[in-house]
Parts: sequence; C-alpha cells; structure tokens
Amino acid sequence: MIAKSSSCWSSCFARLIRLASLALGIGPLASPAAVPPAEQLLPADALLVFSAPDFAKLRAVYDRLPQVRMWNDPAMKPFRDKFTARLSEEFIVPLERDLGVKLADFSALLQGQLTVAVTAEGWPGQPDAAPAFLLLLDTQDQHEQLKEQLAALRKKWVDDGKPIKTEKLRNVEFAIVPLTTNDAPSTLAQFFPQHQEVQELGREPSNFSLGGSELVIGQFESLLLVGSSLPAMEKVVARLTGGALPPLAEEAAFAASRLAMFRGVPLYGWFNGRLLFDAMARLPVESPNPQAPSAIPVLTFRRLLTGSGLAGVRSAAFAVRESPAGIVVETFLGAPESSRQGLLKIFATEAKDASPPAFVPADVVKFERYRIDGQKAVAVLENMLSELSLFNTWDFLLTSGNEAAQLSDPNYDLRNDLMANLGDDFIVYEKAPRGSSLAELSSPPSLVLIGSPNAERLLAGLKGVLVIFSPDATAPKEREFLGRKILSLSLPPMPWGNTTAQTRTLHYAASGGYVAFTTQAAMLEEFLRSNEGQPRALRETPGLIEAAQPAGGLSTGWFGFENLRETMRLNFEMYQKGMTAPATASSGLNPFTSAIPIAGPERSLKEWMDFSLLPSFDSVNKYFHFTVRAGSANVDGIALRWFYPTPPPSGN
Repeated sequence: MIAKSSSCWSSCFARLIRLASLALGIGPLASPAAVPPAEQLLPADALLVFSAPDFAKLRAVYDRLPQVRMWNDPAMKPFRDKFTARLSEEFIVPLERDLGVKLADFSALLQGQLTVAVTAEGWPGQPDAAPAFLLLLDTQDQHEQLKEQLAALRKKWVDDGKPIKTEKLRNVEFAIVPLTTNDAPSTLAQFFPQHQEVQELGREPSNFSLGGSELVIGQFESLLLVGSSLPAMEKVVARLTGGALPPLAEEAAFAASRLAMFRGVPLYGWFNGRLLFDAMARLPVESPNPQAPSAIPVLTFRRLLTGSGLAGVRSAAFAVRESPAGIVVETFLGAPESSRQGLLKIFATEAKDASPPAFVPADVVKFERYRIDGQKAVAVLENMLSELSLFNTWDFLLTSGNEAAQLSDPNYDLRNDLMANLGDDFIVYEKAPRGSSLAELSSPPSLVLIGSPNAERLLAGLKGVLVIFSPDATAPKEREFLGRKILSLSLPPMPWGNTTAQTRTLHYAASGGYVAFTTQAAMLEEFLRSNEGQPRALRETPGLIEAAQPAGGLSTGWFGFENLRETMRLNFEMYQKGMTAPATASSGLNPFTSAIPIAGPERSLKEWMDFSLLPSFDSVNKYFHFTVRAGSANVDGIALRWFYPTPPPSGN
C-alpha cells in the first residue's frame, strides 16, 4: 500500500513537470501593471506553494553561489564544454524539436514573480474533485514578446491538429488544451522513472490525480497564467480583476510564516499540512482485503503519517536568504508542542549546549550533536510503534536479546542495564579517508558517541541489543588501552551496498561519560587518547562561533558542521576514480547537480559527464568553505537552519 501511495504522488509530480513543459498559451493583452504578490493571487485553499517574488533577484543570487562560480571557472572548461555539448545535442535540441520552440526565446520572459502552486479545489469532499496545479509568471516589460511567442506556439498546435477551445473568465481569454499521456515530450519524459501501478487484488484503483486532463492557459497584462483547472484559474483571475474572494494571505499559518520568514527573500515555499492531513482523514478507511490477506500489519500511507506523528505538521515553510556573510536556508515545521507525537516529539530538542566538545579534533569533516533525552525518546518510539501495530515485533527483538544475554549473565535486564542508562547527548563525527583507494574513499572513518550518566554500565548493557546482530556480543574480545577496556565483535556484511564487502569489526569503549562506537580501531584510540590533550579542537576553528549565530547558535540542542572543502575533495576523487555516486554525499550543494541547468538520473550523468576531464581539486578549492546547521524547537514548532558562509577571498 505504501508503494501504491508513493507511486501516486510520484505520478502527480511527473504531471506537474508535464504541465509546466506545456505551460504556454494565448490570451488578451492589456497594459502591464504591477502584479500582486503570490499570497494575494492564490486562493486560501492552497496546499503547496513555491515562489520567487523576483526571478531576476533569484538569478543574481544563484550566479553568486560559490558552486556556480566554480562551475564557470576556466579550470572547469574542458569538463564543462563537453558536458554542455552533450546536453545540447541529446536534450536541448530534441526538446525544442518536440515543443516546436526555441528555449532561449523564453528565457528572457523570466523577469518578475514566478509561482507554482497546488490548490485543493474541494478535494476530497466534493465528487470527482482533485487538486489543481497553477503556474504564474510575471514577464514585466517582456509582455509583447510573450504575446508573440504564445501566438506562434498556438499556431503550431493548430497545425498539428490539437483541439483547442477558448473560454473567458471576467473578460480574460483562456485557451483550454486537452491532455493525454502522449502529450508529455518524449525528451522530457525519459528523465522521470516509469512507475508501475501496484494494484491489490479485489480493490479498485485509486482515482487520485492532479488536476484532470486539460491545460488552461492565458495571459493577463504581463502575467502568464497556466493551470489544470478552470475553476481554480477563475479564483486567480477574480483577484486580478478586483474580486473579493479570500486569498492565501488570510490563511493564519501562511501569514505567520510570511511575517517570520518570507519578507524580502528571493525564494520561499509553504505547505498547508492542516488542510492536506485533515482532507486525508476524511478519505474512506481501508479495511482488510480478504482476497489478499497479510500476516503483518498493512502500513498504508495514511496510517504511516498518523502513527509516525508527521500528520501533526500543520504547516511547513522554507526560505532562502542572502547576506554579504553568506546564505541562510531556513525551514520551519508548524507542529504545536501540545499535539506533537512520534518523530516530531523525538526530534524536538531541548535548548541545551550542542557545541563541539573539546575532544572533537579540528580535522573532522562532519560533526553532528543532538541533545535528545534517550530514555524519553525510547518511550516515545515504543508508543509510536504501538500506534503502527509494530510494537510486538519490537518487543520480540528486545525479549530475544534479553534472553540471549541472560545465558551468560542471569541478572541481566535490558531495560535496567541499557535503556535506563541512556543520557541526553548523541554525537557523530567523521574524518577524511586515510587513503585513496576506492574502499577507503567510500568508507571514511567515523565515530558515534552516546552520552550516559553511567557509561560503564551502559557499555555492559549493550550486549542485549548487539547480540541481535552478532552472537559474539555476549562475549566480545577485550583489550586494554590507556587504562580503558576496548570491546570488539564481528558484524555481518550489510545487506546493501557493495556485495563483496568483508565482515566488519565493531569496536566500542566507555570514557568521559560516553560510550563510543566505530569500525576503525584507530578512531576509538584517538578518542580515548583525547584526555591527554590534542593540537587543536574543532570548536577552535576560525569563524565557527560567528557562523553558528545565523544558523541559530550553539545552545539550541542540535548543531552540525561540515567542511565542504574536504567533502568536495572526496567527491572529486571518487568521480575521477569512476565512482559517480559517492557513498558520503555532501550535505552542501553538489557542484555537478546545483550549478548545471539539469542533472537527471545517474544514467544521464554517466553519459554526459566525462569525469576524467575534471581538474585537480586544488585549482577550484577556493570556492568551498564550511557550513553549519542548527535545529531548535519552541511551542509553535521545530526550526532547522543551514548557514553557508561566503568563502574567504584567500580560499584559506
């Protein structure tokens, strides 16, 4: 059932792209005037909104991105030229042939506001209702060119025999073009996976779709209007022509996000979780299917949302903001504290110190620290599993581990020895690979730390969980190092990734109020040795404290750091060695998927990109610095901010 829902949403997303690719029409042209902002044009039942209030401003921000500047660096010219030639030959030219247009003719139209939205339109309460797609583009002083381009395209459609009818909404003329699955340009369709519908025996297929089977297109002054529903478009036209229908601006959750996050930004997005999840709650409850019985609980998409607590997200928002110091990407989940359940309750961190401890060395590539109360998190997790009807499986695993540990220790109790000793501090950090082989590049050394009020007892209590993965857990190998006991046990290869992977060894030890885990003994020894002092700590990195402030600070309970220069160096090396999908993908903007106009499936990347032409990373490392992120929670919701400081001019 999850596969069915996922396929449905993927299909809807693909239709959005198809509609956008056909979003070209004709209508009457009036004298251009200032176009109202998105929140004044869209109806109050908007489910999803993405808007660039000033596309020219967004383009300027994009061009200033360090990753884009790297892409345009002369050192990248051999790689860039070959890629752009393949892009033009195998994508741009065929797509222009499919559409009968020159894409360059339309690029100048991207001047003012660009908004894409999905509106509810009575879904699911009204018969045959479905969400509608809307695209609004303000061409500003390019309205005459827009008129000419749309007229030329309409002529092509007529010449091709495509039926077109016209309708007027408040004296604004719209063309209505019927759509079929064959209307998507074949050049564009190849970039989207073809999902096969999962149909359960004895059930009718889902009729959820996004906006019916027609494209509604028109022009009002300088504004291009594209949609999948005439009633949805009428609501927009009503606002353009002085109508009094309630706009999105009057939706309280949107108004709050706009006030806190959207003012003056080049790009923002907003999601109406309340409207969507309340609508889904009104859908018919799926009953067990006697023709397709299941021995395990069926996790429908609706059940997964409610059981995990994600349905408690009443709204979500993101915004991108630029300053001379760098770029901030801010997200906010509107999930009131009084109604948080499941995952939302676990990840709503308390306001505690989350800065890098003194023992974290300065040469780490990635660092993450969460101040989550482990004991409370386990209680919430168990309640969530109960809601999902998965608690019996969880309880069976814990009982099995407890009984296995009691064979060697009759007094062992997993909940008392392990869970009761969990603290409120979880740390993960990673270093650069120690060598340049593919195996070393794909598995950089990392360390996981779990805080505990009694780390030694937590260390001993781990056997009840680890025995589920390895029978050696009840009698692991032991050795002494600097007066500390290091335990080691063999783990089976992971059932994913490299099928030739060798059996791994887990090393773990208790020290300084933490239990540390790693598969590389040298990392654990370095941690145990840190009490003796080290050359420099991560917290002493120049600019780190200052960079943390735009992200929210170091005392929010959740803080992360990434050295983009080192992760990009790793990406370069892996690409140059033939690995096109690095195992340690950077959380920053990937230079090959953020700076180019299209970065399709991995198949296309392999075909169009000759990674042997990449320059030495040292020739472009000046474009990369580090990034920080911080998460926090208040009574209204959960926030997460990323800050990308502008690299210093020297590249140091």
